[in-house]
Amino acid sequence: MRRDLPWINHPDPWAILVSEVMLQQTATSRVVDPWRRFLERFATPVALADAPLSDALAAWAGLGYHRRARDLHAAAGLIVSRFAGEVPSSLEDLRSLPGVGAYTASAVASFAFHAPVAVVDTNVGRVLARAWANRALGRAEAARESARLMGRAASAPFNQAMLDVGAGHCRSRALCEGCPLARVCRWRREGGGDPAPTSAGVSRRQAPFEGSRRQVRGALLREARERGPRTLAELRRDLAPLTAARLDDALASLTRDGLVERDGNVVRLAGSMATGAR
Repeated sequence: MRRDLPWINHPDPWAILVSEVMLQQTATSRVVDPWRRFLERFATPVALADAPLSDALAAWAGLGYHRRARDLHAAAGLIVSRFAGEVPSSLEDLRSLPGVGAYTASAVASFAFHAPVAVVDTNVGRVLARAWANRALGRAEAARESARLMGRAASAPFNQAMLDVGAGHCRSRALCEGCPLARVCRWRREGGGDPAPTSAGVSRRQAPFEGSRRQVRGALLREARERGPRTLAELRRDLAPLTAARLDDALASLTRDGLVERDGNVVRLAGSMATGAR
């Protein structure tokens, strides 16, 4: 079961890097349209590096976790200054980019440059734990087992197939009917408890969004993005019934993260003061 996603086999490493950053902590179904819009606006690292951070934050609408937009903007600047505007191909250089961890670096190296590296996320971790080992696997062991299973195969199609099986069949609640690995799956053949939970150690269950600081941060960013600079009084009025204490807490965290700027009592998207707004 191969998913029809626009970044699969895309010839541009920048487009693949953008997709992998967007896919961090975000469901694939929510990424496709924002990815297309973002690349229409920022088709190259140079285009993003030349734009103010506020433009990148505005283009990130609907994806959440806006620190990723901040980091991608910083990464674009580094790609321009250190790598002559071209996304680097080595794992070491990719890891030097802000917001690019081990998984994202491996994914870009494999899918953009066909490097012989295995990609292990939550989906792949479940496939390995169930079909390959029938036991729980730690993160390092899962990476080693995936590399051993890949062997000399081309990394990009192998990694994409593993991701697709994990997303389509080897979910947290397994859908074994029609799975292409059903006939060789050790868990299906040998039985026992489900070895997938916590395998690969890649993801953690998120706290509920409703009522969280993340929700308040999102509301504040939406106000700044859609309505421009806002005074504290306007924010407290328009975001009632949120308390002033909750708004101030979220605003302080956004300021620390470099996502908004304060000019006295006026709040703006970071990087927008140079535009002369209000």
